[in-house]
Amino acid sequence: MSNLQFEQVSEKIMETPRRIIQVRSDRSYLINQPNISYEAKERALRKAQEIESQLDPTFPSFVRSMLHSHVTRGFWFGLIKQFCTSHLPKYDCMVTLVDEQGDEFDTKYFAGRTALSGGWQGFAVAHKLIDGDACVFQLIKPTTFKVYIIRAINHDSN
Repeated sequence: MSNLQFEQVSEKIMETPRRIIQVRSDRSYLINQPNISYEAKERALRKAQEIESQLDPTFPSFVRSMLHSHVTRGFWFGLIKQFCTSHLPKYDCMVTLVDEQGDEFDTKYFAGRTALSGGWQGFAVAHKLIDGDACVFQLIKPTTFKVYIIRAINHDSN
């Protein structure tokens, strides 16, 4: 990339305002979590499917139930391969997750593995996601998802 091209790209990046979300690495909400019953996980999943069925069908969506590996140590979030193949870029890129309050979280999308990684931890921790919670992901722009979170259990939001 020539210096002129680099300067043009740098200027464009500087012009784009971004809302930066500060995420504490405090995962203390995970300590002493009760075991989530199969029934509670199923209720959250059914509620997420109900919400998805009411969304505008012109924007593709899918539902995922959170697993332990999605929300604790690995923070690797595998997406639905068929959805990714049909609707997401065929190359690695940044994907933005927008929560119900409008806060944005940038995550790294790995096309070959159809998964989110870098940035997913920040989203999961900021929203105190736990095993059994369900999320509806609605693609509202080519690389932007609106995310609706349905809790398996009510837990303290402090």
